[in-house]
Amino acid sequence: MDKSVKETETEQLIDAIVEGIQRKKGIDIVKIDLTKINHTECKYFIIGHGNSNTQVDAISHSVEDTVIEFHNEKAWHTDGYQNSIWVLLDYADIMVHIFQRDARRFYDLENLWADAQIELIQEDNKQ
Repeated sequence: MDKSVKETETEQLIDAIVEGIQRKKGIDIVKIDLTKINHTECKYFIIGHGNSNTQVDAISHSVEDTVIEFHNEKAWHTDGYQNSIWVLLDYADIMVHIFQRDARRFYDLENLWADAQIELIQEDNKQ
């Protein structure tokens, strides 16, 4: 597959993931670009959080539903739905992390990957 086609597909998948987070009012969404970091397991992290386990669960399911809706693609692996403190959705090149606020602060992935390019995704104002 042509590299630019693959990059376009990845960006479209990121857009669908962000849309899924925004549909359930996910907070402080960031994209961490890991493509220039050696020996990473994926190319991008998308991180957001909710205010309760109910919201984290809803956001995570919304991401899965939105990606299926737009791309007919399921996550390769999911983890964390048992308590919805930190839900991980694995889309191979993209790992989605949906936290509760305190867990996000504790694990601080943005600081852990501070040498990567981090982009804050603007709030969705389409109401």
